[in-house]
Amino acid sequence: MKIAYSDRHHLHDPQFFLVRGQPQRSAEQPERATRLLAALDRRRGDIHAPTDFGPGPRAAIHTPAYLDFLETAHGAWQALGNSSAEVLPNMHPLPGQPVTYPEGIVGRAGYHMADTACPIGAGTWAAATQAAHTAVQAAQWVMDGERASYALCRPPGHHAYADRAGGFCFLNNSAIAAEFLRARHGRVAILDVDVHHGNGTQGIFYHRRDVLTVSLHADPRAFYPFYVGYGHERGEGDGLGYNLNMPLPYGTGDADYLAALGTSLRQVTAFAPGALVVALGLDAFEGDPLKGLAITTPGFAQIGAEIARLGLPTLFVQEGGYLSAELGQNLVSTLDGFEGVV
Repeated sequence: MKIAYSDRHHLHDPQFFLVRGQPQRSAEQPERATRLLAALDRRRGDIHAPTDFGPGPRAAIHTPAYLDFLETAHGAWQALGNSSAEVLPNMHPLPGQPVTYPEGIVGRAGYHMADTACPIGAGTWAAATQAAHTAVQAAQWVMDGERASYALCRPPGHHAYADRAGGFCFLNNSAIAAEFLRARHGRVAILDVDVHHGNGTQGIFYHRRDVLTVSLHADPRAFYPFYVGYGHERGEGDGLGYNLNMPLPYGTGDADYLAALGTSLRQVTAFAPGALVVALGLDAFEGDPLKGLAITTPGFAQIGAEIARLGLPTLFVQEGGYLSAELGQNLVSTLDGFEGVV
């Protein structure tokens, strides 16, 4: 399996994170990718740096105003003077109220950042664009005939909307890859197995029928992203019936998770996509710092095997999965499980 990876992810090293009102260092640290890469090296992975695919793939998903904001926000923030090292919002537009797009950076930060879990530092834009190239590179390999590929993307992407960052995410790598794959395949499915709902991905494709979005995640009634990810959300307009959410009780383990996965994969099969994007969150692990589910390391192998049985060209895009001793082992378990199915 070919693997795409860029060491430029280190340029993004967020420091600010709030946990129950207490500031601490972000859980989305460069060490995540370092550990995943080390596990792939031990597995003797076929690792390559991505090609620069230019601005087109990200512009196919994200709005011009948002892309301009991400690229210029840090510089504009520093130009304010007496400002923090990272861009952080302190207010947001109110739902249902008239909104005028703000000119100043403080207002734009609130408009384009959903929460304080996505601080923008000096290297965030460079790292995020390289993560998007990484996803597109792996998608290109699948288009070129590879059975499967893996994109070690950091920062992750599935909480990013077309015009808004959130939850550690800036550019929606999985959505960008899916849209890129549509150049070859009329229909593409995205299967999100991160412990958190893929709210940004859902939002991007919610009115479309050419991309099926499926997300298995911890029940959002008491888990991020809280306001979205419920079972009744099925899409709207042309997209009605093309979005499936499988919220799972807190602490769900292997057996019940695999049963829900089976239901999800039957809908993927019914959609008959030409290719599959797996938004691979390893934070469903029972020992993950942000745990909400209780998948074991062997359970990840079973997840990989069930996905392989679909027989689809498959792209794995790294989403969550935070610092634990088993982080790299869980990645290898998933990929080995997939490759063990012929």
